[in-house]
Amino acid sequence: MKKEISREKAIILTARVISMLFTPFYLPLVGLMALFLFSYLGLMPWGYKLQVLTLVYLFTILLPSLLIHLYRRYQGWNLIELGHKERRVVPYVISILCYFFCVYLMEMMHIPHFMGTIVSAAMAIQVVCALINVWWKISTHMAAIGGVAGALFVFGEIFGFNPVWWFCVVMMLAGVLGSSRMILRQHSLLQIVAGFLIGAVCAFFGLIYM
Repeated sequence: MKKEISREKAIILTARVISMLFTPFYLPLVGLMALFLFSYLGLMPWGYKLQVLTLVYLFTILLPSLLIHLYRRYQGWNLIELGHKERRVVPYVISILCYFFCVYLMEMMHIPHFMGTIVSAAMAIQVVCALINVWWKISTHMAAIGGVAGALFVFGEIFGFNPVWWFCVVMMLAGVLGSSRMILRQHSLLQIVAGFLIGAVCAFFGLIYM
């Protein structure tokens, strides 16, 4: 009996760690890193690439995570309580505003348009998820990793590389992440699948047409 309890606790702890590591905010940073890795933009000076990655990290990961954490602490909620549909509105607004200011600063700094497009596509995913959340809770974690999958296909088409192996890695990570969210009872299977598909579609069409 004790072994079963300890095993269950270990599974829940692992699910929490995975959810924390694969935060929904990592999509723009991963997209830019892929851009520097697979495209001609990798020829840019390391100092410039580091400057862009730092800017994106500050406004799409650090700042929204910090502000949402402060908001949660102010309300006295734990992570599970914050996950309730009606309590996700303010975190969505915070993240969307942070993404907007990141895009604005990238435009002001005359950073190449395609780099800003990645952040814009990620912001579009956040907006779509926020609108859906008014009626139905959806997984932003899965929307983010779905966005990575959609971006891979766009990058493969534009820059002429085979994304299949990378896509397989993303799909395995998506399975682990989706299972973690269900273990934590944050989402149903339908919400997991819907989140992934919405992220993939938004990223694919966003990167092509923006």
